[in-house]
Amino acid sequence: MNINIYDQEISDGIADQISNNSIYCQSIAKTSEVLFPELKSLTDNELQKIGCSMAGNEGQFDLYNLESVLVSTGWNKNDDVFDRKELWLARETPEDKPFNFMHNEKDIIGHITGNRVVDKLGMEIQSEDDLPEDFDILTKAVIYKEWSDLEQRSRMSKIISEIEEGKWFVSMECLFPAFDYAMIGPDGEKSILERNEASAFLTKHLRAYGGEGEYNNYRVGRMLRNLSFSGKGLVSNPANPESLILSNESFSQSKSIILTTSSIKESYDMSTELENQVSILKQELSEAKVANEALKEKVVAEQKAEFESQISNLESSLAEKQEEVAKATEQAEEFKSSIESLNESLAKKEEELKDKEEAMMEKDKKLATMKKKEAMMKRKAQLSEIGFSDEDCEATIATFEDVSEEIFENIVATMKKKAEMPDFIKKKVEEKKEDEDKEDEDDKSKASDEEEALDVEAEAVESSEASLQNLDNQEEEADALRAYASNWFETSVLKSTQNLKEGE
Repeated sequence: MNINIYDQEISDGIADQISNNSIYCQSIAKTSEVLFPELKSLTDNELQKIGCSMAGNEGQFDLYNLESVLVSTGWNKNDDVFDRKELWLARETPEDKPFNFMHNEKDIIGHITGNRVVDKLGMEIQSEDDLPEDFDILTKAVIYKEWSDLEQRSRMSKIISEIEEGKWFVSMECLFPAFDYAMIGPDGEKSILERNEASAFLTKHLRAYGGEGEYNNYRVGRMLRNLSFSGKGLVSNPANPESLILSNESFSQSKSIILTTSSIKESYDMSTELENQVSILKQELSEAKVANEALKEKVVAEQKAEFESQISNLESSLAEKQEEVAKATEQAEEFKSSIESLNESLAKKEEELKDKEEAMMEKDKKLATMKKKEAMMKRKAQLSEIGFSDEDCEATIATFEDVSEEIFENIVATMKKKAEMPDFIKKKVEEKKEDEDKEDEDDKSKASDEEEALDVEAEAVESSEASLQNLDNQEEEADALRAYASNWFETSVLKSTQNLKEGE
């Protein structure tokens, strides 16, 4: 509930104090028998007849019943004034409100179960028509004794023991949205002045807001309006004397005169007025400075928030880029690793292929060697059939090693017709063998060797012819035999070989 605050009160610098529109009504925690000893001898039926029993929760082992004076009518030590009609209207507001420990709303130890209005003898008042000038409001509450938490149960047991020893107080919080001024003049006359813009200068004189509680020989108090009791707390002893509301003095609005604003005014001179204006200007300047600082802080905060947002966005973008780079690097590493793996696999495959090729070549080589050997054996058999010795067979085969089978068979057939191999061919075969041994020599050496071989061949032919014919005239026989050999080799061997080559 918000309370009205007037310009004069703002000027007086007490606006914040007024906005805290709650008070604590404190009294010692006792049972009704202790509060009113004269009721102790009465039975429950007698108490019920006079309306003094609130024993609805009595006998429940898990509850501890507690009754205390909430508030009394009149003027208390804090200069707060409780009017009889205001209290009567607020008498039921405490019911079903929480009962906490040391006004800590998070430490609930029980709840309020009921309220009753009693006169100063403890007799319950049932109707406003029977309402006396002075009375009390009593509240009945329960404290929870049984707890599943053993530590909390022990704590409650200790507190209850100390309550029975008179070491604890109960404190009720009272809320109010408005107040007026209760005043007692020098002559003891009681009066009420409405609080408004014109009378608000009196607020700063109230004790609740730091004043002395007096103005121009008048005692000034705060008469609370539209009361509502919002809760109850168990507080320790000794309590703050300023918060105690005990020993109320009788003060009834019905027995007070109603003052008007014009009947009581604040006395001041021009200097006071000037001081007030200066004070107001200072207040406005202070408020302007505060507003300016607030605006400055707001602008700085907004700029800072914008910069921080931009930095955050940049950092976020940088983080994303770094993440992308890291991801790309990781992919590159994976790709590099994959390439290396493929290269290793390829090298291994190439090595395996090379090994296979070498094995195949070796196999082909062996196969070629076998085929060649088989062909040589075949050729040797052919030559053996026409009467060649083993040595001649090998020499002839070596000489015609590079010719095809068809040409070789033709040569064999030609030789078969002549019955034997001429000596000059044998000589040629020997020369062929010598040429193979010297095949690495240069062209010049080869040419020279061929020349010498031809000379040797001629000599061999001449010798052979001379031997065969046994002629007396060596030169004529040599010429005739040379002509014969040349003609035979040309017509029988070379021509047949050439024809076979052309037919291939």
